[in-house]
Amino acid sequence: MTPPWQGGERVNIRIKETPMADASEEQGAVYGVSIDVIAVLGSAFMPVSQLLKLGRGAVVQLDRMVTEDIELFANDQLIARGEVTVAEDRLSVKITQIIKSNMARI
Repeated sequence: MTPPWQGGERVNIRIKETPMADASEEQGAVYGVSIDVIAVLGSAFMPVSQLLKLGRGAVVQLDRMVTEDIELFANDQLIARGEVTVAEDRLSVKITQIIKSNMARI
């Protein structure tokens, strides 16, 4: 299955985390690793003819309502859902739900 963000913009998120005192050496080694986290606002399906007519100022209506949470993916796995917010003049996501079953696959 092709991820819904394929070809879209990537959002790089870096989270500083201190390893727990009882973490094993292997676990501690991965805390400093950075991975791409991708925030998906929504998607749209349109014929190529309509796609070719798009230009500056065109509006593409997405499949998600303004009030719906967006999805966060890491390593092609849905890891969380959240609300779009603005922090320091940048788009941000406030986490509302963690998908624990997929976190182990990252």
